[in-house]
Amino acid sequence: MAAHLTESFTNPPGYTFPHHRLSRVLRNPNKTPLVLVACGSFSPVTYLHLRMFEMAKDHVRQNTDFEIVGGYLSPVSDMYKKPGLLSARHRVNMCRMGAEDSNTWLMVDSWEAFQSYQRTAIVLDHFDYEINTVLGGVRTEDGEHRNVRVMLLAGSDLIGTMSEPGVWAYSDLEHILGRYGCFIVERAGTAMDQATDALARWRSNIHLISQLIQNDVSSTKVRLFLRRGLSVRYLLPNSVVDYIEEHGLYQDEGANTLVHPSPDKGKEREREVAASGSKKEAIP
Repeated sequence: MAAHLTESFTNPPGYTFPHHRLSRVLRNPNKTPLVLVACGSFSPVTYLHLRMFEMAKDHVRQNTDFEIVGGYLSPVSDMYKKPGLLSARHRVNMCRMGAEDSNTWLMVDSWEAFQSYQRTAIVLDHFDYEINTVLGGVRTEDGEHRNVRVMLLAGSDLIGTMSEPGVWAYSDLEHILGRYGCFIVERAGTAMDQATDALARWRSNIHLISQLIQNDVSSTKVRLFLRRGLSVRYLLPNSVVDYIEEHGLYQDEGANTLVHPSPDKGKEREREVAASGSKKEAIP
């Protein structure tokens, strides 16, 4: 892999990379260590977001030569233009409650959330740099050093947008799918085979995961329920429901939200997809 330009990474004030649940020892030396990264709005985080990591874990164990050593939720910046986007502080807090209360290997990284908008390709570079350069990767039980493979975890609507001409810059597709790769979880209404046909160049780096039990819970539907005064308990972790009620969140679509224009014109291709509910909402 190409060397990182570390000066291109700008850390938010007081930021430290979370690695308290990152397994630093590879149990099976014949496997490739893997970290899964889910980028998204997470407004709010739902059980489907968390369930995706478990579906990926089963798929990895049964169908690949990877061994998962960690997983991360990476909430998008407040500078991402999307209706209904709650402030990063609340979204990060809810992700931490949901992920770390219910999983032993999932963490929340706030690097993306608390700064200017970062393209997905750069976010993956950040994880690769922190895990393999700063932390030095992982080791086998015999002490042999191994670099960790970082891959994107997303819903199948992400692949749909990637296969649409002009939505994603080719350089970003090459970086995300060629250098890193992705695990894509099936979602209702998305034709995964048709989408991946358009991305045949990177097919070996795209792993498709079928939902054996269909779940179409989305943050959009949760926000709608909350605005209508309906219960969302058991759609979200209890701690997240309590947090929403305590802070009076999502009572109307404009309250508690931040919608800012991004100053970086070069990221327009990724931001444009927000209008169709895609890209970062590929993890809804």
